[in-house]
Amino acid sequence: MKKIRVGVIGCGSIALHRHIPEYAAHPGVELIAFCDIHEGRAQAAAKRHGGQAFTDYREMIHQTKLDAVSVCTPNADHAAASIEAMNAGLHVLCEKPMAVSREEGEAMIRASRENGVKLMIGHNQRLMPPHRKAKEILQEGSLGRVLTFRTAFGHGGPEGWSVEGPGGWFFRKEQAFVGAMGDLGVHKADLLRWLLDDEIDEVGAFIGTLEKEETDVEDNAVLMLRTRKGAVGTLAASWTHHPGEDNSTVLYCEHGQIRIAEDPVDQVVVRRTDGTVEKYEVGGIATNEEGGQTVSGVIDAFVDSILEDTEPLIPGEEGLKSLQVILSALESAEKKTVVRVPE
Repeated sequence: MKKIRVGVIGCGSIALHRHIPEYAAHPGVELIAFCDIHEGRAQAAAKRHGGQAFTDYREMIHQTKLDAVSVCTPNADHAAASIEAMNAGLHVLCEKPMAVSREEGEAMIRASRENGVKLMIGHNQRLMPPHRKAKEILQEGSLGRVLTFRTAFGHGGPEGWSVEGPGGWFFRKEQAFVGAMGDLGVHKADLLRWLLDDEIDEVGAFIGTLEKEETDVEDNAVLMLRTRKGAVGTLAASWTHHPGEDNSTVLYCEHGQIRIAEDPVDQVVVRRTDGTVEKYEVGGIATNEEGGQTVSGVIDAFVDSILEDTEPLIPGEEGLKSLQVILSALESAEKKTVVRVPE
């Protein structure tokens, strides 16, 4: 099998727990280089997996022979690192949110097109088994249209996950751009768009910092959403869920409802208006909790798209649409009014 040569930019938790081990497990990948502004992190990854360590991603990109990179930096650096790599002819898997503005996202997409390389965004919620099963049930059609919905993503905060702990980049606006909405909310905005096969048309948002100290980003956000097809619902993102995590979604349809990730065993439950109940044990959703590091599917999908020369499952255009929901939520909270999401 042909192998692609991969470098990883940013060796924090998402790289250490998801990207690097999943690349290492793929028979079509050779890990070549690791970069982090903290030299010790890059060196530790290189020592464990082989390859070179760098502190400057530009040097890594231009001094090694790579085919692709993962961009796992703080959010504010996603666009610059991705564009540098794509301009050098490399395929890019970029963590979410893909950028901090529409302009940056569009520049990333443009770089992908102009250089003939692939750009994929790491929205792994689409690939989680309960979500894939729920979409399969929706597409079958017997439940009819989705009328209303509610979705939530919450945990105790990134200090329990990030290698930097309390006070790390997640809590600094200049590096993170947003808090819980960028960490968790954009995942669920993307999930809703994909599950419903619909676009978010209008957003009304309440955001605030309710518990975390020494931060200038929000630790909670509640969004009211209306889709183009007319469904309405809520999206909540929180860094103050104690204990444990919540990554649940409920879809209320014309002829019943789908409840996702509420039960640890039956991850998808369908309750129909005729009184029947269907329960599906399909596997869990990856979490940040101990023992919750199931395979994301994102790395395999990215690598396979390169090896097979197919369109990435979550291209830059999709990442930008999900980012637009979060940008519109910020505008809504600032203006205290409902905002239409740009097309």
